[in-house]
Amino acid sequence: MNALLSLLLLALSACQGAVRPEPEPVAEATVYTTSAGGLRFAESRVPLMRPGTAAAYRVLLNGKSFQSVDGFGLAITQASCYNLLKMSPVDRTAFLTEVFDRERGMGSSLIRVCIGGSDFSMDEFTWCDEPGLEHFAVHPLDEQYLFPVLDEIFAINPDVQIIASPWSAPLWMKVGEDGRTPHNQWFAGHLGEAYYQDYAKYFVRWIQEMERRGYPIMAVTLQNEPLNRGNSMSTYMSWQEQSNFIKWAIGPAFAAAGLKTKVLVFDHNYSYDGDSGQQDYPVHIFEDPEAGRYVQGSAWHNYGGNVSVLDGVHARFPDKEIYFTEASIGTWNYSFEDCLINDFRDVFLGTLGRWGKGVTLWNLMLDYQGKPFRPRGCSTCYGAVSIDASDYSLNSVVRNSHYYDVAHCSKVLQPGAVRLGTSGYSAAGLTYQLYRNPDGSYAALILNETGSDALLNFVTDSYAVACRIPPRAIQSVTWSE
Repeated sequence: MNALLSLLLLALSACQGAVRPEPEPVAEATVYTTSAGGLRFAESRVPLMRPGTAAAYRVLLNGKSFQSVDGFGLAITQASCYNLLKMSPVDRTAFLTEVFDRERGMGSSLIRVCIGGSDFSMDEFTWCDEPGLEHFAVHPLDEQYLFPVLDEIFAINPDVQIIASPWSAPLWMKVGEDGRTPHNQWFAGHLGEAYYQDYAKYFVRWIQEMERRGYPIMAVTLQNEPLNRGNSMSTYMSWQEQSNFIKWAIGPAFAAAGLKTKVLVFDHNYSYDGDSGQQDYPVHIFEDPEAGRYVQGSAWHNYGGNVSVLDGVHARFPDKEIYFTEASIGTWNYSFEDCLINDFRDVFLGTLGRWGKGVTLWNLMLDYQGKPFRPRGCSTCYGAVSIDASDYSLNSVVRNSHYYDVAHCSKVLQPGAVRLGTSGYSAAGLTYQLYRNPDGSYAALILNETGSDALLNFVTDSYAVACRIPPRAIQSVTWSE
């Protein structure tokens, strides 16, 4: 009996001392969903399955790859900065962290900045409003509004990239329709040929000053909406004028200064605003061997025409990059659900699916009345977020559809993500794209325009990811192999 008890005690001691294996961690994909039914960037997890377990709704890699993506974001206009700087420092930092921090927020990595004033600045101005480049200097309004906000953004995310655009050349450089008469108006007019060299040097000095302050300028467009004469600040610039400006002035000036900043042409609507002789605006510039060699790509807005125009541009010049640089929401078109779906389809998936490298939308933040804006500017626009001007608190921020469109792409696609070719399941009203991030993780963007749940199984080398997308919803998914 004593011997049996000894054996039992020995066995119990051995079991207590044994190292028990830890359970294997369960691999998961992270899913974000925004829907017409009320979900707002709702985060969830789904377990990863072995590839063979996904029998239906399969989406497979086909071995092809396409363009890399720089990022997504919004315009940091002076109007946005004005509203942001009205917030308490604590609330403003919390909001900017929400937008730009990759771990704690959406991780936006691309912004648009105005070179001088715009219809959403505190005044009409450039950095050289007196005749002669000896008067070139940082404008006090950018010192007051733009730079403090950019400093905070780059402190949160030092990898943010900037696309910059002017709304008007300095007044002393502008001429009328005859090409000679001074045009002393911020709207309309042309850049006089006699001032091409001065304006090119202006661009160079603006870029150098911004970069000296720690704001790297990835790309510039040479004129916001060059076929629009009617904005509060505007300059008409035909493709012939832009081509000449590039080959006679901008290209050589950038090369002489050793700038790495990309030159993007056009920066206007798919419809070319119906302007006679201006159809295929960027293509004409690409076709000019003298101008085209200085140009890296084109930029686009969607206030007229259809994103399918990009198919022809890419087919004719596949080496030229494509960026989408501006879209607005406002009283003329806004319902949260419709704008969420339509813009995700046309602006985001539509551009990316046509070799687009990035998307920026218009104002990051306006108040509930769409302010501040300039006379002759847009008085009916909404920001990606709206804030109550009576208290400027973080709690009063209303996140509109553009906020969520940017968030879904920024959160799962890292700068440098590559769009991958897929084959397999498809269905009417269901659009999706698959990407590989630089860190090796995968990301998917999904749009369900139908009135019922949609199912997808993304199958990669090691895993299958089962996605259920609610009716009228956008979804983004990321996972690691």
